[in-house]
Amino acid sequence: MAEPIPVTPGSGTAAFHLLAKPTGATCNLDCEYCFFLSKEMLYPGSRFRMADDLLDQYVRQLIEAQRVPHVTVAWQGGEPTMMGVDFFRRSVAYVERYRRPGMTVDYTIQTNGTLIDDELAGFFKEHHFLVGISIDGPRSMHDAFRVDRGGAPTFDRVMRGLERLRAHEVDYNVLTTLHRANADHPVEVYRFLRDEVGARFMQFIPIIERLPAPTIDVPLAELGLSPGLAQRAPWTSWRDRPLYRQEGALVTDRSVTAEQYGSFLSAVFDEWVRRDIGEVYVQMFDVALANWYGEPPSLCIHSETCGTALAMEHNGDMYSCDHFVEDAYKLGNITETPMADLVASEQQRSFGLAKRDTLPRFCRDCDVRFACHGGCPKDRFIETPDGEPGLNYLCAGYQAFFRHVDKPMRMMSELLRRNRAPSELVAWYATEDERVRAAAAKSGRNDPCPCGSGRKVKNCHGSAA
Repeated sequence: MAEPIPVTPGSGTAAFHLLAKPTGATCNLDCEYCFFLSKEMLYPGSRFRMADDLLDQYVRQLIEAQRVPHVTVAWQGGEPTMMGVDFFRRSVAYVERYRRPGMTVDYTIQTNGTLIDDELAGFFKEHHFLVGISIDGPRSMHDAFRVDRGGAPTFDRVMRGLERLRAHEVDYNVLTTLHRANADHPVEVYRFLRDEVGARFMQFIPIIERLPAPTIDVPLAELGLSPGLAQRAPWTSWRDRPLYRQEGALVTDRSVTAEQYGSFLSAVFDEWVRRDIGEVYVQMFDVALANWYGEPPSLCIHSETCGTALAMEHNGDMYSCDHFVEDAYKLGNITETPMADLVASEQQRSFGLAKRDTLPRFCRDCDVRFACHGGCPKDRFIETPDGEPGLNYLCAGYQAFFRHVDKPMRMMSELLRRNRAPSELVAWYATEDERVRAAAAKSGRNDPCPCGSGRKVKNCHGSAA
């Protein structure tokens, strides 16, 4: 066993989150849009399995590096369940060995769900794991890009794994990526996740596959470009391209557009706010409410700075962020430098502050900056209307969504300040919708809809009449 690395007294940060990847980038699936699968090229010849002595060091250093009484052990991949249940049993044993008195430790794992059996589900239940299941909506939408290494669909296998979790009463949430196949079907996707999957916690993650123009064989003039978007994708999967880096100002046609993203979130919000407040939790809505209420958001994407959500590879290499597992963002290895020192390093501090310090003036002057803060740095690769670099590719979608939810977010914030439940808004919407329907029934078909959408009555609240 390797010698323990001593932790520098007083090092580390108040709190940070670390995604550990025990299988590196290896996975039993071959999702066409997965940016991480090509990261195996960083480690030629590796077995992509976390060794037991490194597991020991990882758990010990994670606990020692945190100055807070609440620690999360988070597993991701690749596909972490490929390690087998005994690996995770050892990880829990190491936690019990090193945890400090009074310390609370939570376990999370993000998985495609296809390898979950009764033994693994039972283990998750026993140790109170929160399991994140990746599913992209109903069968046709999910199977569009989430295929196995033979190109076969995976929907049925994911649903079987989910049934094992439900049978053992394991806590789970869902992660749904938004792309060409599902982004135009927001309500259908949301209702499927809510009603058929039974999800009460949801994340919607936009797929944005960047393309460096020099790698494209198709002449740019033939791509039919709109700002930041290539309408055709010369790559069909990660195997057709070199090591994926956050480079290039074009994206594949699998990628969601800014307009699609904003419309998707707005449509889901309109469904959620009318019936599911307090019953279903959508990460983006919670983050938005925190910003409107004046509390720090739980998601780095819409925080003013970042740098407290890091990633660790199967061999102990630590990187600034899960989206920046690249040589330029490698901080070091925990077998050579204590984890606490890597987290608190000047390199990582600069990485986190750059999110705020490189924000274009267009963003600094924006009316929804308080809710957006420029989004994730990985997506800030297009230009502002006045030609300044560093605008988020999703900017138009963020603006549309945050402006769409401004009034209900202000109303929910006021309810919270009065120690009342935001779910009271459901009744308000029921009354307001009835008022609008009644007003629309008295309006001409070509009059502006009384809801204020800007559409004609016949295309809005009068369309069902």
